[in-house]
Amino acid sequence: MEKYSKYFLLDADTVKEYAKEKVGYFKEEEKLYAAEIGDGNINYVFKVWNPQTGRSLIVKQADTVLRSSGRPLDRYRNKIEAEMLGIESELAEGLVPRIYLYDEIMYAMSMEDISAYKNLRTEMAAGKIFPKLAEDITAFMAGTLLLTTDLILDRAKKKERVKLFMNPELCDITEDLVFTEPYYDYKGRNVILDENRDFVKEKLYGDKELHANVGQLRDGFMNHAQALLHGDLHSGSIFVNQEGTKVIDPEFAFYGPMGYDIGNVIGNLFFAWANKFYTDSGNREFLVWIENTIGEVVDKVREKFNEKWDETVTFPLYTNEEFKKDYIEQVMSDSFGYAGTEIIRRIVGDSKVKEVTDVEDLTFRVPMERTLIEIGIKLIKERATLRTGIDIRAVGTKYFC
Repeated sequence: MEKYSKYFLLDADTVKEYAKEKVGYFKEEEKLYAAEIGDGNINYVFKVWNPQTGRSLIVKQADTVLRSSGRPLDRYRNKIEAEMLGIESELAEGLVPRIYLYDEIMYAMSMEDISAYKNLRTEMAAGKIFPKLAEDITAFMAGTLLLTTDLILDRAKKKERVKLFMNPELCDITEDLVFTEPYYDYKGRNVILDENRDFVKEKLYGDKELHANVGQLRDGFMNHAQALLHGDLHSGSIFVNQEGTKVIDPEFAFYGPMGYDIGNVIGNLFFAWANKFYTDSGNREFLVWIENTIGEVVDKVREKFNEKWDETVTFPLYTNEEFKKDYIEQVMSDSFGYAGTEIIRRIVGDSKVKEVTDVEDLTFRVPMERTLIEIGIKLIKERATLRTGIDIRAVGTKYFC
């Protein structure tokens, strides 16, 4: 189709034509509405809908530059996301949006509208609870992580996937923002409250033992091609309602250590816990739920990994019980460490979370940030000794009680 034979940026008008002519989701005679709904920095996200029929579609297009700074970006990340969603839909059916079309020329992905689901970060900030969250998100992680390792995959197929999901540009962002700058601000991009500058200097910049531990986690992230990761599995990438869960935005996908995805989930749940403890401590229902959910995520990940392992791993050396036990213990240890790095980078780095930035009263925010940094450090340094959901809950209840 000549009109779409060369890349151009869609807008709220042209995306309606695109949804009819290229995607074929709507008929030519339908009267459509469209709006840009994304708030991200590297993509354009549109919703296209027909109010008469109720049918709707999401179109996500990769931009060539970072909106905030104009920094050039490789649009290949959009192909990675489309490929990843296809794999995830097979391994965790019903837990990701369906893909209708990936357009390699327009770098546009057309997919299921999940408007019935709401952003988990926003919903938790409003004090809402989701009893199915731990069950759903651990089912997603067990399916998409364990089943993409060479414990199960043919070795050649796994190596092909490692090549396909080489994602150097977005991995470079993570390597800097998560594993370098919070401890060594060599680009001068950290954003720290004046009241916490001395605290950060002592606790993060000056702690050599912490640096050694973060160095180990950084090395694992960069060199341990263990499983196909979502790569950015924070609570803004998880959408929920009372019936279920959808995981979106795997554009940071690459082969790395499983604990990075698991740790991102755990770390972001701690933000919700801290926010409510400092700003809405009377909401006991939410506080009890978030504490229990963090513990359940840890225990259910371990439980589901064991179950999936017994169902799917057949290679004799890997079915050895001692090998399985050591392997899963290392995954969990990594998870706690990466939860710590996620917490710390969101406090001192320039990519923050609303659970922190929305707290305008410094009498709450200053101690909340310090507490979260302390929790992050503890998770990193003590990751090898933490085991169960009770252990991880105890890290929080030391401060949130």
